[in-house]
Amino acid sequence: MAGPRSISSRDNPLLQRIRKLAGESGGYRTLGEVWIEGEHLCAAFAQRGGRALHAVLTPDGWHEPALRVLADSAAASVIVTPGLMAGLSTLESPARIGFVVVAPPAPAVVPDCPSVVLDRLQDTGNVGAILRSAAAFGFVQVLALKGTAALWSPKVLRAGMGAHFALRLVEGLSEAALAALAVPLLATSSHATLALHETQLPWPCAWVLGHEGQGISTALRARCDRELRIPLPGGQESLNVAAAAAVCLYESARQRAPQS
Repeated sequence: MAGPRSISSRDNPLLQRIRKLAGESGGYRTLGEVWIEGEHLCAAFAQRGGRALHAVLTPDGWHEPALRVLADSAAASVIVTPGLMAGLSTLESPARIGFVVVAPPAPAVVPDCPSVVLDRLQDTGNVGAILRSAAAFGFVQVLALKGTAALWSPKVLRAGMGAHFALRLVEGLSEAALAALAVPLLATSSHATLALHETQLPWPCAWVLGHEGQGISTALRARCDRELRIPLPGGQESLNVAAAAAVCLYESARQRAPQS
């Protein structure tokens, strides 16, 4: 790869494009590119075989051997001043490296894939945390219905901690699109008779997680094959949706793990 070029103008077209990607949650949908920041996310992308269009580094970043290796995995590299990097960053402390990558194409729903369905979840931190749990516990497909936070937005990417690159992500779906799934749909309910740990969970399956305030829509709940209760012996009325997701996905993973 040729050596990096330096950019000193805030009005450079590449930097203008990155600011749009960083500043608009759905900017990747119109520009066809995604901006990822920081060594951890860039390394996770590269380790999954991804090749960035551009690596953007500060001078300090370029002289850091580990970051230089990451930059060398990109098709092209540019060096910007710390001030210009701060103008691109969505972080309190701007990273020394970021990647511009091609936005992944919208894949089709895989019918028999262990999945997570997101019904209008709007908190970016919750969505990113759920993606992280899905990747950790062996769920490889996430289906986001219309009204869910943009999956490739900067805030969801940060909360996902690299999980995006291990998952099949399908977003903007209508509820009717879930008819393509050939696995049981599971949901939680505080009124369910059976507790999560008291039943044999099917595998593969699709866990359905609903809006932070409204929960799963009535129509979508009617599609679910089973509703289960998460016991809360401490007396709390409910769990945050990301915490509930982690409990449910872990229990699915625990039940299918070989018993010692």
